[in-house]
Amino acid sequence: MTANTLIKTVYEQVLRRNPGETEFHQAVKEILESLQPVLEKHPEYIKAGILPLIVEPERQIFFRVTWQDDKGNLNVNRGFRVQFSSALGPYKGGLRFHPSVYLGIIKFLGFEQIFKNSLTGLMMGAAKGGADFSPKGKTDNEVMRFCQSFMNELYHYIGPDTDVPAGDIGVGAREIGYLFGQYKKLVNRFEGVLTGKGLGWGGSVIRSEATGYGAVYFVEQMLKVNKDHLDGKNIVISGFGNVAWGVTKKIAQLGAKVITLSGPDGFIYDPDGVVGEKIDYMLQMRMSNRDVVKDYADKFKVRFFPGEKPWGIKSDIIMPCATENELDVEDAKKIIENKVKYVAEVANMPTTIDATNLLLKNNVRIGPSKAVNAGGVAVSGLEMSQNSMRMAWTSEQVDEKLKDIMQNIFATCYTTAEEYNTHGNLIVGANIAGFVKVANAMMAQGLV
Repeated sequence: MTANTLIKTVYEQVLRRNPGETEFHQAVKEILESLQPVLEKHPEYIKAGILPLIVEPERQIFFRVTWQDDKGNLNVNRGFRVQFSSALGPYKGGLRFHPSVYLGIIKFLGFEQIFKNSLTGLMMGAAKGGADFSPKGKTDNEVMRFCQSFMNELYHYIGPDTDVPAGDIGVGAREIGYLFGQYKKLVNRFEGVLTGKGLGWGGSVIRSEATGYGAVYFVEQMLKVNKDHLDGKNIVISGFGNVAWGVTKKIAQLGAKVITLSGPDGFIYDPDGVVGEKIDYMLQMRMSNRDVVKDYADKFKVRFFPGEKPWGIKSDIIMPCATENELDVEDAKKIIENKVKYVAEVANMPTTIDATNLLLKNNVRIGPSKAVNAGGVAVSGLEMSQNSMRMAWTSEQVDEKLKDIMQNIFATCYTTAEEYNTHGNLIVGANIAGFVKVANAMMAQGLV
């Protein structure tokens, strides 16, 4: 079977076996379409049947989560954990608590995690999980009861050498604390089974900022290879949570400025930059649980655009930090019209396939999410290492290790793209580099 025929066959199988899971379909299609050159160069991957294996999770876990609210009412949610690949290490990936969570979202995130974790160079497999539960508007006691009920089922399938979940949308320090406490009670062991823990009980410094910091380190390399630099650049981002906060902090440290933030209500435009006390205010906005950015506009007297996305604002760099598919073809046209040179995907798969193709066609350089946002899981991996050694590194040590990892990820993506004659296409480079490492491990370990 030729590489092209195999790719089409496997994708059709994914569509047939996973009906209605559009996000998962999109993620698989984007990866598979990059792999033809490597399959043609290495037919052993075809012979070993790697493609049909890698698109099928090793294990999918669904469970009921029952919990009682403060009024005594019974509530029922669905919990998920999809353990996609253990070829490179224990399953690793976040938990997302959000009403939009369903199997297709979890599988998309878990599939992307395979290649992201591979690129870090750390010993981590890939998984993702969560529940269709929203912590917003819930009391601490309600969130605690939900997390305890969720862990009552999940604990059967996780452990420091099996599966190490972390946080994601809707799962922050509070939720990780409740989840870890219940796990510890159930297994009667204090061990590094969750990452994103509090600093006083096994967590790592700069974990909250890690995804944003790592993304900026990757962007630095994107500019450097094109004989450009960050100093003085204007950056348009979306979101205002931990990821956007980390990006904004590091951008300001390196002499550039973020000029937009966004939320479900719209976006703000601050031409003077989100700097100084404005960065600190982002944390206050997040803690308020109001999920609006208009508060920023009101406080700092800047323009607010209700119900709009920020991609039409003129800038040097675009960094989507919020959620999947937030940047579509119409947005891409605005970016091209504004002559933006760089788009770095900080959120998971924030750009639609059609928008990606249009940007590439117009010579916009794209940093793919599985590479750009790997800093979060990289520091989670470093937290696992610190837990195993029963020690903690300083902020400077963790930040330096993170920077090295992100620079290595960029170099791997760039050189792999060169090797396969797709100069400057970091999407192809990331997909192939992530795939090759996992595929080689799968072949070495046999049909398991």
